[in-house]
Amino acid sequence: MENFTNETLDVSKLPRYESVAFVPLSASYWKVILLQLLIILLIVVGVVLYVVLNQPEVIPYLGFLTGSWVLALVLSRISFNKKAFAFREHDVLYRSGVIATSTIVIPYNRIQHVALHEGVFSRMFGLAKIEIFTAGGHSGDIEIPGIKKHQAEDIKQLLMGKIQKELS
Repeated sequence: MENFTNETLDVSKLPRYESVAFVPLSASYWKVILLQLLIILLIVVGVVLYVVLNQPEVIPYLGFLTGSWVLALVLSRISFNKKAFAFREHDVLYRSGVIATSTIVIPYNRIQHVALHEGVFSRMFGLAKIEIFTAGGHSGDIEIPGIKKHQAEDIKQLLMGKIQKELS
């Protein structure tokens, strides 16, 4: 048996992910978010109009609904601004959050599968979403939306190459 060692690491000398230059999502993705919010608003307005016409006593609640939609719009913008990604030599990073920012770091040797998705609105703006699956996960561990389609295809090829390299 080898001699087992378990040396203490100097955590001040570990590489810092905070110093990585993150790539923000495509500005066109904000348009996709706005379209989705607009559809939700139209559905809510339709339901509210139906209810108001049949029960006028709910009119005082319209301000609450308007405020809720504006809050959703503001939170969506904050979320959009905080989302970013980066690819380093040995891992992929994804940052997101509204109130608290979280950063997910996944080493390439843990990646099992990579999927590229295009939604209806994303396709209209030439965007795609990369979904990265790791060992033991039931769903994607990272979903990076709002990437230009050609860039998403390049990222998928890069990750698939890393997976093949790890397997050989």
